[in-house]
Parts: sequence; C-alpha cells; structure tokens
Amino acid sequence: MRTFITGVGRWLVDSLVYVGGVVAMGARLVGVLPRLFGSFRLTIAQMLAMGVQSLPLVVLVSVFTGAVSTWQAAYQFQDYVPMRYLGGAVGKAILIELGPVLTALVMAGRVGAAIAAELGTMRVTEQIDALEVMGIDPVRYLVLPRVVSGVFMLPVLVLFANFVALMGALVVAVVFVDLSGEVFLNGFKLLFRSKDLYAGLIKAGMFGLIIAMIGCYQGFTTRGGAEGVGRATTGAVVVASVLILISDYLIATFLFQI
Repeated sequence: MRTFITGVGRWLVDSLVYVGGVVAMGARLVGVLPRLFGSFRLTIAQMLAMGVQSLPLVVLVSVFTGAVSTWQAAYQFQDYVPMRYLGGAVGKAILIELGPVLTALVMAGRVGAAIAAELGTMRVTEQIDALEVMGIDPVRYLVLPRVVSGVFMLPVLVLFANFVALMGALVVAVVFVDLSGEVFLNGFKLLFRSKDLYAGLIKAGMFGLIIAMIGCYQGFTTRGGAEGVGRATTGAVVVASVLILISDYLIATFLFQI
C-alpha cells in the first residue's frame, strides 16, 4: 500500500512539473510572438514540412475514413433509417469528428514525433546550448516557427481531409451501397450546417497547437543521449494523442450545447 501511495504521489508531482514546464514554455512563446516576422523563412520551411509533405498520408487516411464511415452508417441505417439521410449523417461525422481527430492523431505520430526527435537530438548534442551561448533565443528560433506552423497548417490539412473523405464516402455509397450520387449529396446538403465545419477547424487549430507544443517541450527536456531521444519521441506521441482526445471532448462540450 505504501508503495502504491508513493507511486501515485510521484506521478502527481511529475505531472505538475510537466504541466508547469509546458505553461512556462507557452509564456516564453507569447513573449517572442511579436518577433515572428524575423523567423518568416523558418516558419515557411516548417509549414512546408508539416503541411505539404504530410498531404499523401492525410489523403490516404481520409479516403478510407470516408469509405468505412459510409459502409458502417449504411449497415446501421438498413431497415431503420431512410438511406436519403446517409450523406448527411456521414458528412456531419466527418466534418465534426473524424476529419479533425483522425488527422490530428496521424499528425501527432508524424509531426509530433519528428519535432521531439529533432529537438531532442539538438539538446543531447548541446546544439541548443550553443544557440544560447551565441545569444539566440532557442524558443524564438526553434519553437515559435513550429508552433505557428502547427496552428495554421493543421486546419488546412483538415480541409483537405474533409473533402477527400467525403469523396471516398460518395464513391462507396454509389458503387457498393447502390445509392445515387444525387441522393447522397442532397442528404449532405440537407443536414449541413456551417457551424459543423467551423467547429472542426477550431478543433484542428487547437490540436495543431497541442502537437507542436508537446513535441517542442519533449525535445527541449530530453536527457540521456540516444535512449533519451527515444523516450522523448514516444512521450510526445502519447501525451499529444491523449490531450487531443481530452481537448476534443472539452471543445465539443463547449461548442455543441444540448
């Protein structure tokens, strides 16, 4: 029992230290935000890495997201709900939840891990310390471009993901469910609300902030050489994924009042 209590106490202390460290980095980030234009080229490079280079993966995931959503919805609708509502139900699910959340989880694995590994390697090889010695603020030089890129590029990726997922859903509805494209699209237009799209994009912006901030913090606090870089990379993916799901619930509760 004493061991259990000690373990829980240590976990709580470590969690508070972690949260405090992320908040402190966020405060430093706000302080250097007015100097964003001085990091314009670095920000564009990060947008290219996070956005354009992630498109093939996002498209692949989105196609099958839309496809499986239509197939599962059609299976549940049969004998209970008219198929003319299939497009509306699938469209809402994609715009509000599946598009933003699945894209964010994929990006947490691709971008969050890459950020943590890159900055973690810089930390253990003392490159970040060298920047500080040269009078260069590592938060402005390394963190700011990545966070800004994450906040701006994830909503753009979600827009692409939504469109591709809807096209995948349409193809499955026409080819396998034997539903005409006109009926599917009319059902989508019938239940479409602009608030659904905006809510998904708001979620995406928050998810981008989480992925970039957690990746940067894990990289900056890396210790222990190559093994430490591995732990930081794994931690970035796990923590970001958990926070994405928690924030998804909180944002949905706030935006969609029953």
